[in-house]
Amino acid sequence: MAFYDHLTDFAGLPVADYMEARRLTRSGDDPASRHRPPELDGLADPGSVAWRLTRYGYGYDEGDQWSSLDYLTGFTGFVSDPAAVSAVVVGSLVDAFRVESSDEVRDAFVEIAPRLSGLRFLFYADLFAEECEASWIRHGDLSPLVAAYPRLTGFAVRGTGRLSLESLEHPGLRGLTLQGGGLPGRLARQVASSRLPELEHLELWLGVEDYGGDTAPEDLGPVLSGRAFPGLRSLGLRNAEHTGAWVRALAKAPVTARLHTLDLSLGVLRDEDVAPLLEAPVFRGLRRLDLHHHYLSEEAAGEVRRVLTDAGVEVDLSERLEPDTHHDEVHYYTAVSE
Repeated sequence: MAFYDHLTDFAGLPVADYMEARRLTRSGDDPASRHRPPELDGLADPGSVAWRLTRYGYGYDEGDQWSSLDYLTGFTGFVSDPAAVSAVVVGSLVDAFRVESSDEVRDAFVEIAPRLSGLRFLFYADLFAEECEASWIRHGDLSPLVAAYPRLTGFAVRGTGRLSLESLEHPGLRGLTLQGGGLPGRLARQVASSRLPELEHLELWLGVEDYGGDTAPEDLGPVLSGRAFPGLRSLGLRNAEHTGAWVRALAKAPVTARLHTLDLSLGVLRDEDVAPLLEAPVFRGLRRLDLHHHYLSEEAAGEVRRVLTDAGVEVDLSERLEPDTHHDEVHYYTAVSE
């Protein structure tokens, strides 16, 4: 499975497309008779939307001759006040099917950082399956990108197969999300050793071994012990091929007692994982537990819901799935793999 559409909201803001905003300013169309697009709000107030920046796909041939730096320089010259831009969603600024990495885009964003001095939220590589499967997205080291934006509080990236965060350090980052079909153990160890003193939310899509997802609990030892991020209150270990193994690790992990939100959704949670989930008192101290997209039987799901709800935990058990049986083999799938 894969991602099937672009983001329409990010960081609590509607997403406005820069290229569409350019078209609106050139066309002279009167939008009064139709639904007001977010691009018009962005033209009036650049900080009221999350700006989507993309060159490829959906007929955006106009920018094919530009470098990423040319494109981004054009954007900062187009908006009325680039320093007011607070959120950016990066799409295909390089042709994801033909390049070996997105280093050109990273370097361009580092160069224009002084013009986007107010940037607080960045989603890097909002690509869906028809543009590029998650496992095909190639990034290099994105640590310099994060460091270039001192006011950044939230950073999300899609595509973890070749991603590096070798020297990740930021004094104010509060949220970090890594999405993909397989999280390599070496990347998990980089995250666990990063210097993010203000981090409150960490979301890792663990994925499947066939697509590089070989992260084990020991790779996240400093996170699970609570030493890595003392302020962590929300943890997502999502899209995991072996969700039950993470339930068992979290049942004994000191960090779990500090959390108000735990997200184990999009993975493979089965009936045999219910006992460790319900027997460990630490899970009943959560405010919210997200388990949606699971393989629990109706009886097991009902028991989880009853016990946790009685303990005051808001639990999401939607999207109950049946395993795929083919030629007498039973298969369980995470939400995103390839």
